[in-house]
Amino acid sequence: MLSPKMIDALNEQINAEMWSAYLYLSMAMNFEDKGMSGVANWFRIQFQEEQAHAEIFMNYINQRGGRVVLKPIAEVPSEWATPLDAFHDTLTHEKKVTSLINNLFAMAEDEKDYATRDRLTWFVAEQVEEEDNAQQLIDKFTMIGNDGMGLYMLNQELGNRVYTAPSILAAD
Repeated sequence: MLSPKMIDALNEQINAEMWSAYLYLSMAMNFEDKGMSGVANWFRIQFQEEQAHAEIFMNYINQRGGRVVLKPIAEVPSEWATPLDAFHDTLTHEKKVTSLINNLFAMAEDEKDYATRDRLTWFVAEQVEEEDNAQQLIDKFTMIGNDGMGLYMLNQELGNRVYTAPSILAAD
C-alpha cells in the first residue's frame, strides 16, 4: 500500500510527465512549421514516450490501491529558433526530470517502500538514456553548425526514429 505522501508525489510526477509530453509536442509543432519534419518526428516520438511514462505511473498507483488525480498542465514554450536551441532546452528539462525521479527514489527509500523504489529504478535508468540522447544531438547539431547539407542529413536521420512502447508498460 502506498502512503498518502507517496501517492501525492507520484501524482505530481504524472503531471510532470504530461507537461514533458506537452513540451515535446510543442517542439514538434514548432519544427513542423519550420519544414523540419525529421526533427519534428523526433519530438513527436519523445511526446509519445513521455505519455507512456505518465501511464506507467498511473498504472502503478492503481495497482497499489492509490488514486490517480490528474491536474492541469501548465503552459509550455512554443518557439525555438533552431533545433540546437530545442535540444539545449531538452537537456535542461531532462536534468530536471532526473532530479524529480531521484527525489521520488529517496522518498521511497525513506519510507521503506521497496516496491516503489523498484519501479523507480527503471526510471532512473531511463533518465540516463534521456540525458545522453539529448547531449548526443546537441553534439551533432553543434558539429554541423549552419552547414545546410549536414542539417538536411541529420533531419532525415531523425525522421527515421520510431516509437517503441516501453516493456515495463506491457508488464502493467
